[in-house]
Amino acid sequence: MLSTLRRAAARAGVIALVLGAAVAGSSVPAQAAGLTLTVNVANTVRPATQVAAGGLYGVGSDSQPTTAMLLPLNPTSFTQPAPGTTHLGNGATEPCCDSLKVGDNLVRAGAQQYIRMPDIYPSFPYQWQGWADWESKARKQVQDRLAETDMTNIRGWELWNEPDWTWNTSAAGSFNDGWARTYKLVDSLDPVTPIVGPSYSRYDHNWMQSFMTAAKASNTVPDVIVWHELTDMDWNNFDEHVADYRAIEDSLGIADRPIVINEYNSLNQMDIPSVALHWMSVFERYGAREAHRAYWFEAGTFDGLFTLQNQPTASYWLYRWYGAMTGNIVQTTPQSWLDGVASYDSTRKIVNTVFGGDYGNNTVRVEGLGSFGSQVQVQLLSTPGSGRNTAVAAPTTISTTTMNVSNGTISVPVNNMDAEAAYQLIVTPVGGPTTSWQQVYEAENQTVVNANTFASGNASNGSYVGQIDGSADMRSQSFVDFTVNVPTARSYTMTIRYANGTGANSTHGLAYNGSAWSTVTYPPTAGWAQFGTVNVTVNLKAGYNVIRLAKGSPYFSGGTGYAELDNIKLT
Repeated sequence: MLSTLRRAAARAGVIALVLGAAVAGSSVPAQAAGLTLTVNVANTVRPATQVAAGGLYGVGSDSQPTTAMLLPLNPTSFTQPAPGTTHLGNGATEPCCDSLKVGDNLVRAGAQQYIRMPDIYPSFPYQWQGWADWESKARKQVQDRLAETDMTNIRGWELWNEPDWTWNTSAAGSFNDGWARTYKLVDSLDPVTPIVGPSYSRYDHNWMQSFMTAAKASNTVPDVIVWHELTDMDWNNFDEHVADYRAIEDSLGIADRPIVINEYNSLNQMDIPSVALHWMSVFERYGAREAHRAYWFEAGTFDGLFTLQNQPTASYWLYRWYGAMTGNIVQTTPQSWLDGVASYDSTRKIVNTVFGGDYGNNTVRVEGLGSFGSQVQVQLLSTPGSGRNTAVAAPTTISTTTMNVSNGTISVPVNNMDAEAAYQLIVTPVGGPTTSWQQVYEAENQTVVNANTFASGNASNGSYVGQIDGSADMRSQSFVDFTVNVPTARSYTMTIRYANGTGANSTHGLAYNGSAWSTVTYPPTAGWAQFGTVNVTVNLKAGYNVIRLAKGSPYFSGGTGYAELDNIKLT
């Protein structure tokens, strides 16, 4: 997080900033045209989990943004400041965004959060007050969190932030030693919650090599690896950063850790939709688990997806399209600056592609449409590069057409592209999606807490959620939160596709929208990843609902046995 424009200027090497206006600089190419983005529906990359749909200080309170504003964006996770924060970031006059105070809002939106511990200090860069002071602060944060026995969505402790320039080596000793000392303190108080780091301001091989070597020697290797990507156009280097980090792990004999980029996008490019799209593309393509928009300006606006008046910006619509991705992320092959992210939902036959990055007349080629028939319906929309203080009430529909499919392929012309704008291409059968609203929700696409996703040819979308085993307390309880969107308020039959290899009945708790808990019973199936179904009735409100299936959860005594979840279907 950056508190002054001076630091941003030093980092980026430029200071051509006008608040409220997008500064293109080198964020867009010279005039170009005739490029093709290729989407291969048949080549799955990963389940659709909205990797890039997170933010630093993105949520300001229990109502800023409101849960209703967050839900359509399908946020994955956030980094929020310490419990009891006194931090005054980016010119704020009072502290904001306390992780425990915003936690319920995030839970309702299906999101998790990391706690940034040094943001207990009021200023940035942090003013070190000595080890006794820091350890007292860290201890109190953990104790405050443990006292919140109904708060389930704390995904990790971030021990420090940007130590490459905020750690006071002369007063506190080396960062590597300070990391180990803080890790051991936090772990002694809370050995369950993951610890994340080292949170460098940028990726650097020597820093990471030194840190990981020392962390292995002290037995304090982070559970999740975090660094920041804040340099103009650094999306071009993300694949190299990931490969270099994985090589360091391999050289040290350390098992692969999840990678989270908990600050991304530069000061100059933050509010240009096509730049955010470049970041989305590389995070999905090269294996980040989560990524958070950077906090350059006001807190509580999802880092510029909303104006200060709670209106959507141009970038909001890009993230709204991205949030609607279901099924699997599929392969996209960029050309020059033209890039994108695409998903395929086989249950509804929808290909959803968000793309942009270049000027002129270009093409999106979609392959693997053989099951769609001889013709498809194609809808093209856009959102402008209008900056963070301009409300955009809705995206612009450019065209809705019917196209012939040749050898499973269509080539869609996209003329007069603006390199700062973002675009959405929706491809369905001619009659539209196979269902008018989404009825099947894959477990692996949802909020998976203290459980893991596995691949299987038996699973309906190629993956399922297993190891839903924890029931001890709010730190380790295992559940899946399904965010569903239904057209009318009524009773629905919910069919749960599950596996139970225990040989005896197993149970989960079921709750939704704050309802009382009920019990779902899963008879034995032929084995693990061998799926059967059970039906239950749920009474849902029109619009968004969050349905929890839990082995353990606050206010629920805990399920019996074990079960795996493939999907739910509402009818």
